[in-house]
Amino acid sequence: MEKEKEVDGLSPNGKASPFADSRPNGALGHGSDDDSTPLPLYHKPRDYVEASVCHMREVDLGSGRALLIKEHGEFSAIAHKCPHYGAPLVKGVLSKGHVRCPWHGACFNIATGDLEDFPGLDSLPIFQVRVEKDKVIIRANKQSQKRSKPMARCSAVINSNTGFSHVLIIGSGPAALVCAETLRQEGFTDRIVMCTMDRHPPYDRPKLSKSLESTAEQLRLRSVEFLQDHDIELLTEKEAVAIDVKTRSVIFEDGLRMEYKKLFIATGSKPKTMIYKGQDVENVFHLRTPDDANSIARLANNKNAVIVGTSFVGMEVAAALSDKAHSVSVIGIETVPFKHALGEKVGKAIMKLFEVNRVKFYMLNEVSEMVGQHGQLKEVALKSGKVLRADVCVIGAGSIPATGFLKQGGIHMDSRGFITVNKMMQTSADGVYAGGDVVVFPFPPRNNKKVNIPHWQMAHVHGRAAALSMMGRAAEIKTVPYFWSAMFGKTIRYAGYGEGFDDVIIQGDLDELRFVAFYTRSEEVVAVASMNYDPIVSRVAEVLGSGKTIKKRDVE
Repeated sequence: MEKEKEVDGLSPNGKASPFADSRPNGALGHGSDDDSTPLPLYHKPRDYVEASVCHMREVDLGSGRALLIKEHGEFSAIAHKCPHYGAPLVKGVLSKGHVRCPWHGACFNIATGDLEDFPGLDSLPIFQVRVEKDKVIIRANKQSQKRSKPMARCSAVINSNTGFSHVLIIGSGPAALVCAETLRQEGFTDRIVMCTMDRHPPYDRPKLSKSLESTAEQLRLRSVEFLQDHDIELLTEKEAVAIDVKTRSVIFEDGLRMEYKKLFIATGSKPKTMIYKGQDVENVFHLRTPDDANSIARLANNKNAVIVGTSFVGMEVAAALSDKAHSVSVIGIETVPFKHALGEKVGKAIMKLFEVNRVKFYMLNEVSEMVGQHGQLKEVALKSGKVLRADVCVIGAGSIPATGFLKQGGIHMDSRGFITVNKMMQTSADGVYAGGDVVVFPFPPRNNKKVNIPHWQMAHVHGRAAALSMMGRAAEIKTVPYFWSAMFGKTIRYAGYGEGFDDVIIQGDLDELRFVAFYTRSEEVVAVASMNYDPIVSRVAEVLGSGKTIKKRDVE
C-alpha cells in the first residue's frame, strides 16, 4: 500500500503530481451519459504505473441506493445520484470532504450533503452510518434523491400591487433563481420580486437546443407552487425598458414602475443581429424559448433545415435535427466549427462526426438573402453564390448582452455592452448588482482580469455571490468554470478558462472521439476538454479548484 501511494503521487517527471489528492473512484468503467470506459491517462504504461484505492461504493438498500464513502477512516453516506441531471456520483471525484459530479462538476459536501458548487439547485439527503464489528450499516429513510435547503418566509405584509420590492430581480435564468433562493436560504425575510420577459416559469435553457420537442413544463427548474411556497414572487412577460438609479426604480414596457432597495440584473444575452436581404421572411428563428424550439422541430420534420453559425447552440440544433429533417446544412464563417473555443484539431474531429450523420457544411461562407415564396422561407442564398433549399432556418451566429435598456441608466458598461462588476457582483451604482451572461467580472485565476464567461454553471455562481453580498456576507468566487455540450449521444465536457490558449495537448484518439485536450498558455494548463474520457474533466476541475497549477510537463 505504501509503495502504491508513493507511485500514485508522482507525475511522469518524478515530481509530485497535482492530481495526487483528487482521484476518481478506483472501480472499472468510469462511465458517463456516454457510458464510456476511460483510456489510461499516460501513454507509456511500462514507464509509469498508477494505483488507485476505492473510496466510494454504491450500496443497494433494497428500496433504493446510497453512496457509501470512506475518507480518512471516516464513513459517510449520501444519495447516489447528482440531482442536476442524475449522474452516478460513484464515478465522480472525491477530494477533501466533497464529491464532484463526473458530468457537469457540481460538488456536494459528504458530511452534510449540501451543494457546494454548481450547476443545479438542490442538495443531497444524507444517511446514518454506523460500524458494528466488521459490518458497515446504513440507515436511510425512503426518500427522494434530492432535497432543498430550508428557506425563510417573507414576514412583510405585502399587497401584490405594491410598487416596491426590497429585492427586485430582472431575469429568470439560473443567476436570478439562485439569487432569490440563496436570499431565502440565508434567512432573508423581506419581499423578493423576480420579473421576466418570458411567459414561462424558470426553465433549463441549455436543453432547448438538444431536445427541441421538450415543453416548458418538462424543462422547468422550479414550479410556480415552489416559488409561491417560498415567497418568491414571479412576474412573467415583464420587459424592463429603463432604470433610474437615482430614484431606485425600474420601468417596464407595460408601464409598471417598481422601486427597489436592492436590484439584481440577470437579463442574459440576446442574438447578434445579422444583416441580409429578406428580414421579413417567415420560418427564420433565433432559438430563445420552448415555443421556438417546438416550432423548429415541427417545421423541419422531413423538410430542409439550414443552420447559420457554428456556435454550440447552432451545432446542437443541427445534431438534434439530423434524424428528423430531410436535409441539414450548416453555414459557418470559420474553416471548422469551434475553432476559437476548442482548437482546430478538435473542431475537425467533431465536424467529421456531423458529416457522418448527413450534415453538410458550407464553411467560410455568409448569408446574403433569405428567399421567400408567399412570405415563407424557400431558399437561403450565400455570398459565395450557392443557393440552399430551406423550409426552416435557425440562426446561431453568436450573442450580445441584453443590456440595451441600461444605456441611460447610470450603470457603467464596457464598450461591448457588458456590465462591469466587482468581485461581490456590485455594479457602479449603489444597491445594484448584476450576474450571468451580462457581466464582466474579476477572475482570480487570471490575476483578477475582467472577463465574461457565459456558462450556465457560472450564472449560478454569480447568483449566489450577489445574494450573499446583498446580505453583507460577501464571499469570494471560488469556482472552476464548467461547460458541456451534447451531440449525437456524445458529450463534450470542458473546465477552466481557455481564452488565449497557445497550444493544445491531445491524448487519446480524436478519430474515435475518445480524447482529452489540455489547453495551455505558455507553460500552464488553463482549460481541459474531453469526450468519452470521464471523469478527467472533473478531476482537472478539482485540481484547479484547489489552487494548484497544472504544468504542460505534467500532462506531456
